Amino acid sequence: MKLVNFLVNGETRMGVLDDGQVVDVLALHEAQPFLDGAAVRAMSDTASVITHWVTLKPLFEDAVARSRKTTGARPRMEDVTLTAPIRPSTILCSGSNYLSHNQEKANADTSGKEPEFFVKTGDCVIGSREQIIHDPLLTSKLDGEVELAVVIGKPGRHIAVEDALDHVFGYTIVNDVTARDRQVRRRPDGSYWYELGRGKLFDTSAPMGPCIVTRDELPDPQRITVRSWVNGELRQISSTSQMIWTVAELIHFFSINMTLRPGMVIITGTPSGTAWSTDHELGGHWVGTNGMVPAPGYLKKGDVIVCEIDGIGRLENAVAA
Repeated sequence: MKLVNFLVNGETRMGVLDDGQVVDVLALHEAQPFLDGAAVRAMSDTASVITHWVTLKPLFEDAVARSRKTTGARPRMEDVTLTAPIRPSTILCSGSNYLSHNQEKANADTSGKEPEFFVKTGDCVIGSREQIIHDPLLTSKLDGEVELAVVIGKPGRHIAVEDALDHVFGYTIVNDVTARDRQVRRRPDGSYWYELGRGKLFDTSAPMGPCIVTRDELPDPQRITVRSWVNGELRQISSTSQMIWTVAELIHFFSINMTLRPGMVIITGTPSGTAWSTDHELGGHWVGTNGMVPAPGYLKKGDVIVCEIDGIGRLENAVAA
């Protein structure tokens, strides 16, 4: 099942994306009640829906069936205003998790040896078709990265790798927007070091969406194709099979630091093709294949970046000043 958030009269509602159309579960209930009070309250936000999913799943399935028999109950996704499918308190981020990305850039001492752990928050999140803000006081080198995002569904600490996927609710797409000139710093000897705070965590740096796909629809997260385009040019294409650490291994890794809770999100790294790869000043080295077009520069006002992951959809955002 694909879950979305969208606006109705300025208020956010949760619905189901079915065959490119949006099912408004609450609108169906208002027209012909089929939910009890507890179910309505549980639909207050995505994290609550995840927590109560065992109860809500059959009701959502019922809503989809009802919508197919109700005229006008299923607007096209393009005709509604989507918001991010979840606004997590915490986004746990793994950097340098594709060999091809490590080959195109200046690396930190831990690159390829352990996940590069950094954090974004819900304050960074925007939805599909919302604008990425390019703030020239923050950066002159704004970059984008398509990433598979894991939405946690069951709490746990010190989760074993073999049990890790049982803690997944579903998957979405995150564009890990990055201020490269804040992230990558050069030492006098020519080597590089990272400052991941200002380089990664800022307004609009985590576009997310367009939906959350429940785990049952993507049973193997290591066999999924990811792509990105900028202004129609293919910048990135790879498979999650090329990850250094699998989704299950990342869940285990992050759960050593903290209890993973329903609604938390883990992003899993990006493959080669970033604008960083063509920036020799920051140690970039182009290694693209499969029809990828090297970036002529970093993101600027008016650019449109599209991130796509098979089985989930397309996350599209324009860049604004």
